[in-house]
Amino acid sequence: MSFTAKDVQSLRQSTGAGMMDCKKALENNNGDIEEAKQWLREKGLAASAKRDDRDNNQGVVALVVTNNVGAIVKLKSETDFVAGSDQFKGEAQALAELVAAKGEAAVAERSAILDDLKIVLKEKIELGEVVRIEAAAGNIVDSYQHIQGGRGVNAVLVEIEGGSVELAHDIAVHIAFARPKYLNREEIPADVLEKEKATLEAISRN
Repeated sequence: MSFTAKDVQSLRQSTGAGMMDCKKALENNNGDIEEAKQWLREKGLAASAKRDDRDNNQGVVALVVTNNVGAIVKLKSETDFVAGSDQFKGEAQALAELVAAKGEAAVAERSAILDDLKIVLKEKIELGEVVRIEAAAGNIVDSYQHIQGGRGVNAVLVEIEGGSVELAHDIAVHIAFARPKYLNREEIPADVLEKEKATLEAISRN
């Protein structure tokens, strides 16, 4: 079956694949666009599997707070170029909204979309940390997201009993910048406490 330049363009728009790849896909599938889409997807997933040993230390941290429910999702990429793209940031935000609405397990609903994102962006893309907080009755949830280079790089959710939204927000900001390791005194290992005491005593003597 023959195909036209318009078919190639249509396939490009629907898959994000390059022109030559789209042409080859149509050639290998007798001009059938749906079969060509599947062919491209299978080829793309095979190629993305070869990138599994690469480091992906870049990414974006998406945040959603709605109706006293908060969600944070980290989506990881290899480069800051991909992490800063609208398509990548949009998917991270969509995942965060899904988690807020349905829970952490709901991310599985977008696994096929993530696979397609790997194909289009040609990087090792993985889901990182996923956090969801649903405030108890009467409690308050607020958040802070640190933006750098046009994308979220850090986010904090805080639930408090009593107080105000402003207080919850101030606590979230403090956590984002101070990065405390422990929630309360009871969580601090004894050796860490002793080391800090010794350090403070040495400082006071000087």
